[in-house]
Amino acid sequence: MADVPEILAELASVEMHAIQTSGNCIRNTTTDQFAGVVAGEIEDPRPTCELIRQWSTFHPEFAFLPRKFKIAVNAHPDVDRAATQVHDIGVFIVRNAAGERGYKIMVGGGLGRTPIVGSIIRDFLPHQDLIAYLDAVLRVYNLHGRRDNKYKARIKILVKALTPAVFAEQVEAEFKHLQGGPLTVPDAEFERLASFFTAPAYETLPASAELAAARAADPVLDNWVHRNVTTHKVPGYAIVTLSLKKTGIAPGDITAEQMEAVADLADRYSFGELRSTHEQNLVLADVRQSDLPALHAELKVLGFDTANIGFLTNIICCPGGDYCSLANAKSIPIAEAIQRRYQDLEEVYDLGPIDLNISGCMNACGHHHVGHIGILGVDKRGAEFYQVSLGGSAGHDASIGDILGPSFDAGDMAEVIEEVLNTYLDLRQPGEAFLATYRRVGIEPFKERVYANAD
Repeated sequence: MADVPEILAELASVEMHAIQTSGNCIRNTTTDQFAGVVAGEIEDPRPTCELIRQWSTFHPEFAFLPRKFKIAVNAHPDVDRAATQVHDIGVFIVRNAAGERGYKIMVGGGLGRTPIVGSIIRDFLPHQDLIAYLDAVLRVYNLHGRRDNKYKARIKILVKALTPAVFAEQVEAEFKHLQGGPLTVPDAEFERLASFFTAPAYETLPASAELAAARAADPVLDNWVHRNVTTHKVPGYAIVTLSLKKTGIAPGDITAEQMEAVADLADRYSFGELRSTHEQNLVLADVRQSDLPALHAELKVLGFDTANIGFLTNIICCPGGDYCSLANAKSIPIAEAIQRRYQDLEEVYDLGPIDLNISGCMNACGHHHVGHIGILGVDKRGAEFYQVSLGGSAGHDASIGDILGPSFDAGDMAEVIEEVLNTYLDLRQPGEAFLATYRRVGIEPFKERVYANAD
């Protein structure tokens, strides 16, 4: 604790802070880790996030809400990498039939003790009205949200109790008092905010013949580029995800020395910028395609080259009972047991895209509810057990997973997951991903097989 003031001072010296990262206030706003650089975005969502941040930070009216409050912004019509629909407010950048830019607003999402996918309360909101509308949402919540029971204090409980339609009516009534007033955001302000996110000094680059030749000569490099590199909107550049999911290391863990090394890589390969993801990985957003072989060689030395992004062993895992005083059970050993069971990457690839998320308690810091496969640690008379859920999703097709059945002992978890995946392999149709198979056949075939073998 004695070190905290110095830590905060050092953060402030590089324009970072911990303001409103805790407490019953509007927490820091999040978005896609590829924001502003990925192909296919409607627009860069970062200026919208900055607008929300400037409005919400130290907001005197919303400093003591019934409970904590989180907002996420998504700008990609095909992919949601920010779990936007399970936030208190989800803001989607959209265009209407006339081509005008605006927002679709969802409210009342969240995980934890009562997992809920948010509800749409506005299909299209003119862009200049965003802050006035968010203000209206927060006012309705601040007035009617419960303060007598912290387990029923989140906005999702209020939206469910009123129904989304009634909640939307109350927001619209409040919005009428605010629309066209001082909270209206002029276009000049959006332009000012956009100026904070200037593009780096991109070069005009041809397609990299060197990269093509290197990939042809090195199957390991080729596989890594295929799995961990994402298409950049600027020709000649690439988005690289550094996998912090090496077997034997806690998911997302990185040492101080590795952090220094990664910072050096960011300086050399990505204009000095490094991003983090809610999936517990790191991103270099602006890498020249011709530099990918050299970068890959350095990542191999650091241990961040595991080519598993989007696959089973890219596990989201909370610290669990090893570190967290709230946890009912350990999480990290379960993740490691599953990773060790599936060390053959060809076998992992054959399983196709799978999100596996682990939480050590009902607070759901590991987002287990929205994992294609979710694992929740529970306490049974002082012993650690694990509940499995199937069919969750954090994308545009967001859904809460279904609980498979009674919980399992820690020592059985790798085998249980293997039975779940073998059931999928037996039932899938050609080219069918795990989530699609589950949604087609339902939970019963998985339940029958897992518990039959458990007996």
